Parts: sequence; structure tokens; C-alpha cells
Amino acid sequence: MSKKRIFSGAQPTGELHIGNYLGALKNWVALQEEYEAFYCIVNLHAITMPQDPAVLRQKTLDLARIYLAAGVDPSRSTIFIQSDVPEHAELAWVLTTRSRMGELERMTQFKDKMQKSGGGNRERTGVGILTYPVLMAADILLYQTDLVPIGQDQKQHLELTRDLAERFNRDFGDTFVIPDGYIPPVGAKIQSLQDPAKKMSKSDDNAAGAIFLLDDPETVTKKIKRAVTDSGTDTTFDESRPAITNLLTIYHLLTGKSQEECVEHFAGKGYGQFKGELAEVVVEFLRPFQDRVKDFDDESLKAILDAGADKARQVAGVTLDNVYKRTGIR
Repeated sequence: MSKKRIFSGAQPTGELHIGNYLGALKNWVALQEEYEAFYCIVNLHAITMPQDPAVLRQKTLDLARIYLAAGVDPSRSTIFIQSDVPEHAELAWVLTTRSRMGELERMTQFKDKMQKSGGGNRERTGVGILTYPVLMAADILLYQTDLVPIGQDQKQHLELTRDLAERFNRDFGDTFVIPDGYIPPVGAKIQSLQDPAKKMSKSDDNAAGAIFLLDDPETVTKKIKRAVTDSGTDTTFDESRPAITNLLTIYHLLTGKSQEECVEHFAGKGYGQFKGELAEVVVEFLRPFQDRVKDFDDESLKAILDAGADKARQVAGVTLDNVYKRTGIR
């Protein structure tokens, strides 16, 4: 029996942080062993906001290097750039014609992004801010995806994807697999070091809230030592103490120790000692990771991405051809 498929991707904007690794990349690596994996750099999504063209191109390639450094294996997974597979944009248009204004305007992230891009003014907000969830649906459905690794904030978008697939199947016959979401039980939402009520974000105005994957050791250590903590002195997992729980979760996931082992290890030790050990763990994780990022020169990276795009187009082309035939376009 052939393996089931997974699809996921990240935008080449900002800098990826430890939360992106623990909540996404780490799971991608594990899931590629069990599933036929398609991992994409979604650069078409990035241009819904203004971008410097040269910076966008470089960040696209840098993100591919980060995928590879994290352990995404091109012999097991298909790694490619979204714009190298035109079928993404073509299917997005077909699905846009099946989408409804009301369901797109209800997207929580549409409201958030409208605030950022147009100052909350609907008249000044780019149309791409409204329709990019449809492109996300096309990304997923093109590959007849069974499983989509997602964060908590993407659940609404996956529901839209499922709705669009079911609507198309109802109107034109069975065409798309209805995908399920995969949310890791721990680490799906690493919080800001400066505000544990907020998710760690690569676009946060306060860079001290995130540990970026390319941060140097001194910067990592400063950020962890300056991270906010809760009242009290016990280093334990406790939902009522989100700051220390967040830091302890990072330690737990990077060391592979159980939660019980982590709590026992830091019993009777103060926050200062805990932060010092956490900083050492993060630095020692990032050191070889950053070395691996440098392993892929432009030529070898291009070969991997070109091969990935060829494989992706073979699969995506079959889906799009079927869609066009069912809708009478071809």
C-alpha cells in the first residue's frame, strides 16, 4: 500500500524561531518517516504584504536551507518553492470561484492582517489578505493530502480547506481527499519570552520575545536570562504559571527528558540556575543546526529544489487536469 500524504509549508518572511522548530519542523522530520511528505516554501503567500524582491528571493533560499538543516530529507520528502509549481495559483483561482465572501471575511487572521496592512480600513486592505486562505487550500488539495501539520492558529484555515473540498466534490464529483489536521500534543504553541500570553512570533515588534534559529550564543543567553517568569520559585509545569511552563516546555522538548524528569532535575533550584541550564541547552542545539545551514551551497540547493518542483508538478498536474476536466475547462 502506498503511504498517505502530508503537506505543510512556511512563509519566507521574518526569521524562523525555536517555536517554529518545536511546533512544526521537528514534527515534519518525524512525520516524513511514516508519510509521503511535501514541504513547500510558500513565497506566493508572502507577497500578500509588501516585500523587497531581492530580500524575498534570498529568504526563500535561506528557508529551504533551514528545512534541510532541521532534518527534512530530500530522499524522503519533496522540498520545493511554491512559485515553481504554477498549479498552486491555477487551482487557487478555481477554488476562489467556489468560495464565499462571508466565510473568508470571518477568518480571524483576515481581521488581524487587515489591521496591520490597512490600519483596520477595509477599503485600504489588499485583496490578497482576504483570499490567501483559498491559496492555502489549493496548496493542500493539489497533493490529495491526508494530513496537515498545523498550529492552533491554523485550525480555521484547515476547516475552510475541508469545506471547499467537500463543496467541490458535491458539485463536480469526488475529486479531492478531505484532509485532517495534525496538532502535536506538546510544543504546538511556544509562547513569547516577554509575554507568555502571546505566541512566539517572527513578526513580533519585540525581538527579545523570540529565540531565532540563527541567533548567536550571546544573544540566545541574553534573551533567556531576560525572559519573564511567574511569581514563586518552583520550576514546574503549571497552567496557572504560563511563563515558567513555557520555558520548561522548551527545555523538555530539546532535551527529550520527560516532564517528570525535568521537574525533578530542577527541584530546589532557583530560576537563575534553570535559565542558565536552559540557555546552554538551546545554544548547544543551535550550534550544529547553524553549521548544517551552511552545508548547502547554491548549486546543491538548486538541484534539490528543482528535483522537488519536478516531483511536485507531476502530482499537482494530475489533480489540476482532473479539476479542469470536471469543470469543463479542459
